[in-house]
Amino acid sequence: MSTTTCQVVGFLLSILGLAGCIVATEMDMWSTQDLYDNPVTAVFQYEGLWRSCVQQSSGFTECRPYLTILGLPAMLQAVRALMIVGIVLSVISLLVAIFALKCIRIGNMDDSAKAKMTLTSGIMFIIAGLCAIAGVSVFANMLVTNFWMSTASMYTSMGGMVQTVQTRYTFGAALFVGWVAGGLTLIGGVLMCIACRGLAPEETNYKAVSYHASGHNVAYRPGGFKASTGFESNTRNKKIYDGGARTEDEGQSHPSKYDYV
Repeated sequence: MSTTTCQVVGFLLSILGLAGCIVATEMDMWSTQDLYDNPVTAVFQYEGLWRSCVQQSSGFTECRPYLTILGLPAMLQAVRALMIVGIVLSVISLLVAIFALKCIRIGNMDDSAKAKMTLTSGIMFIIAGLCAIAGVSVFANMLVTNFWMSTASMYTSMGGMVQTVQTRYTFGAALFVGWVAGGLTLIGGVLMCIACRGLAPEETNYKAVSYHASGHNVAYRPGGFKASTGFESNTRNKKIYDGGARTEDEGQSHPSKYDYV
């Protein structure tokens, strides 16, 4: 799979995951009434993160929002927080990923900047997907605990006779939507991180090669280099030798007063 295809597929999966998280958070069927013991009933109850609803056999549905925050269970408030954090992170990651797409050129943005933005959006998508999956799983665990506790309290130790009737709740459709949406967001983030490696420019290491001048002697100085040959040195030595000879001749042609002593 090419880098562009991997990036675009991850981007589209993340968009679907974000849409699924928003839909799951707004749905009212996080928990539905269990009809196993009473399949025929005039009232059907279901609850969500923000309100509880009652549907009558006539088709009339009445929903009542939760008018309190502190009075709600702590687990429900934690699930709310996780879903909201996941949605916010997904929105921010989506904005970053739009500018990081390889098929979109904005100004003088190079590939290295796009690679960093792609990696950032991918990590944020992964965190958002984990938040959504964790929120749905916490709510599902709460439902399972309450279901078995309600089942145990419905029966007495005398012959297993049912003495009290309590409403038990089971998994609603919103839980499955949330799980799928979190998984899509997570997979999209992983694909974005994989695409980051293809966007990053490859670093090329060049081996240093030393070059030498063709002359005999090379003198390196701060201002550059000067190549000298043996001819120049011989000429300079010759001049010095000639000067020494000339000085010796001058010494012989002009005797000093000590020569007559």
